[in-house]
Amino acid sequence: MHKETSHTRTHAQPRADGPRDRPQGVQQRPGPQPLLSVATPRPGLPAPPSAPPPPAAVRVLPAGQPSARPGLRASLHLSEGSARGNEQGRGRPPAPEGPRSRSPQRAAGALAAAAAACGARAGWPRAVGRELAGSMAGLRARLGSGLGLLALSTLGLCLMLQVGAKRPPKTPPCPPSCSCTRDTAFCVDSKAVPRNLPSEVISLTLVNAAFSEIHDGAFSHLPLLQFLLLNSNKFTLIGDNAFTGLSHLQYLFIENNDIWALSKFTFRGLKSLTHLSLANNNLQTLPRDIFRPLDILSDLDLRGNSLNCDCKVKWLVEWLAHTNTTVAPIYCASPPRFQEHKVQDLPLREFDCITTAPSAVHCKPMVVDSQLYVVVAQLFGGSYIYHWDPNTTRFTKLQDIDPQRVRKPNDLEAFRIDGDWYFAVADSSKAGATSLYRWHQNGFYSQQALHAWHRDTDLEFVDGEGKPRLIVSSSSQAPIIYQWSRTQKQFVAQGEVTQVPDAQAVKHFRAGRDSYLCLSRYIGDSKILRWEGARFSEVQALPSRGSLALQPFLVGGRRYLALGSDFSFTQIYQWDEGRQKFVRFQELAVQAPRAFCYVPAGDAQLLLAPSFKGQTLVYRHVVVDLSA
Repeated sequence: MHKETSHTRTHAQPRADGPRDRPQGVQQRPGPQPLLSVATPRPGLPAPPSAPPPPAAVRVLPAGQPSARPGLRASLHLSEGSARGNEQGRGRPPAPEGPRSRSPQRAAGALAAAAAACGARAGWPRAVGRELAGSMAGLRARLGSGLGLLALSTLGLCLMLQVGAKRPPKTPPCPPSCSCTRDTAFCVDSKAVPRNLPSEVISLTLVNAAFSEIHDGAFSHLPLLQFLLLNSNKFTLIGDNAFTGLSHLQYLFIENNDIWALSKFTFRGLKSLTHLSLANNNLQTLPRDIFRPLDILSDLDLRGNSLNCDCKVKWLVEWLAHTNTTVAPIYCASPPRFQEHKVQDLPLREFDCITTAPSAVHCKPMVVDSQLYVVVAQLFGGSYIYHWDPNTTRFTKLQDIDPQRVRKPNDLEAFRIDGDWYFAVADSSKAGATSLYRWHQNGFYSQQALHAWHRDTDLEFVDGEGKPRLIVSSSSQAPIIYQWSRTQKQFVAQGEVTQVPDAQAVKHFRAGRDSYLCLSRYIGDSKILRWEGARFSEVQALPSRGSLALQPFLVGGRRYLALGSDFSFTQIYQWDEGRQKFVRFQELAVQAPRAFCYVPAGDAQLLLAPSFKGQTLVYRHVVVDLSA
């Protein structure tokens, strides 16, 4: 609100801005014409002595003229009309009227025009503005001196409307790599899933993204999304719950990427999805029931992938036979006998697969008389023996393992004694028994119940000095040493490893002419023992807590020991030949390892570490020459 100070003339004289007083040769510069200019009281009528000073003149500035307060299109100005009225009230002769003088009728007309203009700026409909202007015109003859009050009322209403008028919407936010409208976004070369997008976005396209993984909840900040296109990127991994929070998503396209596998829960939460395309990726298999959360899926495209039509896609063949979803033809890339075959046409009888429950704890392969067998031990549902059929290139079930004898298997150990094949199963239940099985002609048969009721945890077969031995560790007592009796064709208890009251895992290794035994403990120090001919003697104690797995292994003449823990890092020790002890070598960040397996693969020496709490990790042995 801007206020101009009035100036009162002491002598009546012609106005300096009149046309008669304008210097010759000077042209008047046209200025913005006010929408409304009314001076009160009317000329020629003196104001009563007791009356308050007449109100100031009102002028509503044009839209283009700047005002004192941003956002307001009107200003109040105290003009010279009030000064002239005061002079006439004091008896002075009126100043000659200039161009600004207005009759009451003309002033009322100006009021109507100003009201209409104000309504237009406030966003009124035109009909409302015309009605207001008509009402103002009808008041011309009746209001007379009340025009001043009417002017102030009109201006006040106009000001309120202008202040309350709806401001133009702000430009929606948009990341630099995207082009956005109010409800769509198209992004190229983004380094991550864009976060600063309008919340009203219902369509998002990501092309040529500079990242390769989509993690949990990556799009949860766009809950209204209905269309998502992720084509032509370099995505290799889409994690669990990657699309959580997108309950309105209907179209999802993930084409022309480098995705090898998907998680079972990748599409969880997409209850409105109707169209899904995974075309032209490198998918070789699909998790069972990956499409189960997609209740109303109507179209699915899996073309252009390298599906391996083995037992892992048997469920897909079954699902395709019963689903109402329209699925484009899919072709097998392998194995050779199914190559270029339509997945939809594969007979289910061709998928006679090894099916194991999620409780499988151990698998042990054996080659007996040039035939491959696999023993699968499971916590629930029984344990089985499978035979590989080279003609059909698949495993077939050969026999069951007695579930009354082996109730809770914890480890398997396979070995040969005098040309015969055996395998032993360590049972960790209260009512089961660690048992020995022997191969005979066309199957494995129970040979001996070794150790009952002792919660056995691990087995280790040691063939030294021509005397086969089997060491059984237990969580409830000291490990027991069994020695093979050739006359009885069974193992006979030889003694206990008294240095260790309990053990979770037992392994052995040879260094020179000596045999050593490694035992891990969950509570207490793990032990390294040396065989002295008739018994084991302690060589070294290794600090450990929560250890369930350990493994000695040899890499190019260097001997190591991996000792896992549920509460700290895995420790790698190296054998010191001079001291005949292990010395600490390295730490590995493996969470709760359950086994270690050394695998030589060409020029690479690898250590595999499956974890109970995290991912299975693979480490490579590297030798660095520091002599240069």
